[in-house]
Amino acid sequence: MEPILSVRGMDKSFGATIALRQVDIDVYPGEIRGLIGENGSGKSTLTSILAGIQKADAGEVAFHGKPWQPVSMIDALEHGVGMIVQETGTIPGISVAENLFLGESTRFRNRLGLVSRKAMEREARKALEVIHADHIQPGMPTAMLDLQERKLIEVAKVMVKKPEILVVDETTTALSQKGRELLYQLMNSLKKEGRAVIFISHDLDEIKQVCDTLTVLRDGKIITHFTRENYDDDAIKTSMIGREMQGEYYRADSVPSWQENVLLKADHLNGSGLKDISLEIRAGEILGIGGLSECGMHTLGKALFGSAMLTDGTLETEGKVYCDPKHATRLGVGYVSKERDTESLCQQASIRDNVAIGGLQHIQKKHLILKKRETEYVQKQVDALSIKCRHMEQPVSAMSGGNKQKVVFGKWLGAGSRVLILDCPTRGVDIGVKQSMYQLITKMKYEGKAILIISEEMSELIGMCDRLLVMKDGAVQKEFLRGQMNEAAIIRYMI
Repeated sequence: MEPILSVRGMDKSFGATIALRQVDIDVYPGEIRGLIGENGSGKSTLTSILAGIQKADAGEVAFHGKPWQPVSMIDALEHGVGMIVQETGTIPGISVAENLFLGESTRFRNRLGLVSRKAMEREARKALEVIHADHIQPGMPTAMLDLQERKLIEVAKVMVKKPEILVVDETTTALSQKGRELLYQLMNSLKKEGRAVIFISHDLDEIKQVCDTLTVLRDGKIITHFTRENYDDDAIKTSMIGREMQGEYYRADSVPSWQENVLLKADHLNGSGLKDISLEIRAGEILGIGGLSECGMHTLGKALFGSAMLTDGTLETEGKVYCDPKHATRLGVGYVSKERDTESLCQQASIRDNVAIGGLQHIQKKHLILKKRETEYVQKQVDALSIKCRHMEQPVSAMSGGNKQKVVFGKWLGAGSRVLILDCPTRGVDIGVKQSMYQLITKMKYEGKAILIISEEMSELIGMCDRLLVMKDGAVQKEFLRGQMNEAAIIRYMI
């Protein structure tokens, strides 16, 4: 069988940083090929070249046996290769239909030379129906949609062109389970039609579930290939990081444990879709919140930080009542948002500024920031969390997902937060960084911090939490204790 796409000897560098080295890969009709590797391994660089976002320094690419050199993403999509990017790919200030047909408005000009919004929205509705997302209204401003709906617009924009190769770059991290299932169905339909999918994910279980073949990259080089018949977790992990993983992945113990003193207490929270939620988190406890994406758990995280609109209820930490993020932060409550790039970080600011903002009380004197103290404060977090960077003045926008997340953790740990609300804390990070973050969370537990983990990953909740609260329709349905968590039982209360 002839491949749809072939890559030979591809090189790519960014200054002194080598992103790809002599990459060879073939993608065949009816194949879902997974790409996996640590952050910075070259996965997104490789696929961005195939999708016309950037050019390789050396090497050859053939599409159906002919040279493949797209000049842009639009050019690549028009000729058979579509990519759903990891970052947000929609413009908030325009409508759904305008995002779907960005750069193609001439298609909808009427006899007067004006763009017919009615015609554009009619075609947009058809495109959304293709991916079963017809609940999204074509005329709506995109800014009114949540992250998942914006990502579905990007999926529709690509799928309406019927690409021969669909590149999915970390897209599922922005989707609920329902959204993921929808994407998996689209991928399988392409496979059945003899098209192909290149699927990038940090979730090894997901990769094994959806992919026929798996290619491992490390330091810009292809290390090995696996087929579904020879998938082996340990072999894949070792290939990714170049060594056997040391230490535990999740917690080693199997019984719940915590101290007596309550560090966070919420009483009868109502509003923003939440229904009479009360909970306590004690020192040295990891409390998990699980459920389907629309269950209200992400809103609960915001509410516990004081940033959701509530109609009723009280929040307190160590007996002190708070009602907004500023007060919560001052009392030692930290919050890591699911939407890290837009809510937890200032992308264009430096590592220094993003970390220091959480600990101003430690680095200022009479409202003046002491530069030497600030440098020492930030460097301590960079060292403690092993944040990979050239220097602390580097903008966080230039960092990998795992290192961005470490910067967010550094902001709150440096500030001395005793309560950490972590919404999808390992979203979009590779397996090596995940392990280090789980070890850090376990360490914080034994230091007596109170930790709330909100997650859509069942294995993460079961592996890390002392207690688990399952939510559905804005309310808590059931509590499970560590050692008694059964995946089938948990799912039963979610749906």
